[in-house]
Amino acid sequence: MDAATRELDAPLAALSLPALAANAADLVRRASGVPIRVASKSVRCRAVLDAVLAQPGWHGILAYTLPEALWLAQTCDDVVVGYPSVDRAAIVTLAASEALAQRVTIMVDDPAQLDLVDAVASPSARATIRVAIELDASWRGPLGHVGPRRSPVHAAADLEALARVVVDRPGFDLVGLMAYEGQIAGVGDAGSRLVRAMQRASAAELAERRADAVARVRAVAALEFVNGGGTGSLERTSAEPAVTEVAAGSGLFGPGLFDGYRGFQPAPALAFALPVVRRPTADVATLQSGGWIASGPVGVDRQPTIAWPEGLRTLAREGFGEVQTPVQGAAARDLRVGDRVWLRHAKAGEVAEHVDALHVVERGAVVDAVPTYRGEDRTFR
Repeated sequence: MDAATRELDAPLAALSLPALAANAADLVRRASGVPIRVASKSVRCRAVLDAVLAQPGWHGILAYTLPEALWLAQTCDDVVVGYPSVDRAAIVTLAASEALAQRVTIMVDDPAQLDLVDAVASPSARATIRVAIELDASWRGPLGHVGPRRSPVHAAADLEALARVVVDRPGFDLVGLMAYEGQIAGVGDAGSRLVRAMQRASAAELAERRADAVARVRAVAALEFVNGGGTGSLERTSAEPAVTEVAAGSGLFGPGLFDGYRGFQPAPALAFALPVVRRPTADVATLQSGGWIASGPVGVDRQPTIAWPEGLRTLAREGFGEVQTPVQGAAARDLRVGDRVWLRHAKAGEVAEHVDALHVVERGAVVDAVPTYRGEDRTFR
């Protein structure tokens, strides 16, 4: 990667095409024939989304905002928004277009979200809006609530009640159901028996509750899809008969957080290079930028991983900084101004918020440069 991008100015991000292809194929293998919907927030690059969707075993996009979904729907005919939206301008755009309304599905977990759509665009004067409802997939065991705070609808009977509300409302079409088990898919299990025990118990409970919820909702509406899982739980989730598709995205790039999983190991496909700009002492090299910290609870696991040269570490009193990052270690003595240090981001798609393009590397050479969302002047928050 370093040799291939030597003539390019850093900071930059590079993507290994062979590693990306291997990861995409491995995710399909792990899903055991269940279609995978690609999670766009973990990619944030249209060229990569298009390339992945062209591979067997992949279909449709799981978007993270409605404006993003409307943009992606210009070229993709199946986009599900994974989170509820209160973006009034985007709702107006969706409601005004029969073509977009046929391609985009919004997410709902509360009748108030339906009320907002109706307030913005009257049911009698808009396209029919496709709707998916979300079941809370968290585990409520002896440890209390474990999992993301997403949908307020936990019980199967309550999801059935919500489904009936959607079906009874004019201007909406209930087509899907989603349940994301973040406490399994998004939590590494390599270092903790407690985590592994929690995940086994949570998976068993959820499989039973999800099957019940799906059966109840199917009695109310003819669902097109039941989405579940994530990169970290593909085997478990795809084995549930009630699930018709799984979601994955982070496993395409293999970011640092996946170093903490036992059952699979994606190839590190995406990395970013920061240039050495200072040598304050003989054993310290200072890099430009570096504060590319991943979202989530503040901790070491949200920091980038220094990948190359080996043997480098940040300074405890400075860490990864917005404008500079000093590194120390045996390898730092050999770094010169203009050299680069390669790092891996803790979470996959968030790298794309810092660069305009991903430089695609194959056989030791840069074969393409594809724009990120940012490179296409698109920011979705």
